[in-house]
Amino acid sequence: MMNYDLVVVGGGPAGMAAALKAKECGVDSIIILERAETLGGILEQCIHSGFGLTYFKEELSGPEYAARFIDLVEKTDIVVKTDTMVLDIDENNLVTAVNKNDGLLKIQAKAIVLAMGCRERPRGALEIAGSRCSGIMTAGTAQKYVNLDGYMPGKKVVILGSGDIGLIMARRMTLEGAEVKVVCELMPFSGGLNRNIVQCLNDYNIPLRLSTTVVECHGKNRLEGVTIAQVDDHLQPIESTKEYIECDTLMLSVGLIPENELTKNVGIAIDRVTNGAVVDEMRQTDHKGVFACGNVLHVHDLVDYVTMESQLAGQGAAEYILNGEKETVYVNSTTGNGVRYLVPQRVNIRNGNDVKLYFRVGKIFKNAKVVLECDGEVISSKKKVKLAPGEMENVVIPADVLAKMNENSTIVVRVEE
Repeated sequence: MMNYDLVVVGGGPAGMAAALKAKECGVDSIIILERAETLGGILEQCIHSGFGLTYFKEELSGPEYAARFIDLVEKTDIVVKTDTMVLDIDENNLVTAVNKNDGLLKIQAKAIVLAMGCRERPRGALEIAGSRCSGIMTAGTAQKYVNLDGYMPGKKVVILGSGDIGLIMARRMTLEGAEVKVVCELMPFSGGLNRNIVQCLNDYNIPLRLSTTVVECHGKNRLEGVTIAQVDDHLQPIESTKEYIECDTLMLSVGLIPENELTKNVGIAIDRVTNGAVVDEMRQTDHKGVFACGNVLHVHDLVDYVTMESQLAGQGAAEYILNGEKETVYVNSTTGNGVRYLVPQRVNIRNGNDVKLYFRVGKIFKNAKVVLECDGEVISSKKKVKLAPGEMENVVIPADVLAKMNENSTIVVRVEE
């Protein structure tokens, strides 16, 4: 059995940022366990630019952004084990992992940071009619084929879902010579960043059809076409709007699911909206010494936000390791009108620092106000020209406001139209 102060599960941008921050805070022994063959996570296949604008104040590609953190990790004595799968975490923070070199590993940790990222929702979750022909894949799989493996998935493409990766792959396939027929989105609004709609669809004259879905796939061995249809207010296909589109590839960009099997197995509480752990302002879960950050906690739209959040988790883990448990008086943060979820879901009012709450809205709002209310008093009210589900927002609770609160206090974030 090995002993480490901190075990970080996942070597993507979240895991690396958390490990580096913990090291900076004085934690001696840290190990990163990564199931892929290299550090970097999903960034390794995201060769487009647009990363780092917030954190580094410059525009980088995904591999460039990852490389900066990989270089920093390599300059420390942080132990890294790649090609290593974590199998289990028990109630005493004993981590069980396996790889081909060491075999079965047992690692006793003082603290753990969960940074496993997320996975794409597959076709099986969509119940699309039709045969199981080739040519149907998630947008992330197609991205790996094109950017890492050098394969073209197809020549005539329909994309279902307007998440950021779907929008980016619409542009990528076009640049590689494919014809992207249409991007269909079930909801009446896009799930991606506005800048990606402009740069990936509008700039290439690729149509985006809202309130439209794929209802059937056609083809026996290889996809030959799809039938699309508009949907009503209950998201049910409208028979009279059905339309056949010839294509050999259907890419799915229909949502991301945090990889929380390990989290659930430990018995950590899961938020039913984010599908990630319930955490406090330092990203500690309700299991002592276990922290969560990045896309395993809630799906981010910018990797810069992942980095900043993960540094909080790394700092929180370091404080736990070096100083033990601190005094906590928790108050739940509550969603009000128009807000789908809030992270963190609870705040320690004895923390002594400002706390930033991240949230997403449930629909598009124009010329609305984001209101932060504590104990019935409006703390802040900010006017926003536009709020969209695809873009994460935040509000800050000042430290002096938290200091005046008690265990019966309330924190509410809502949208006023």
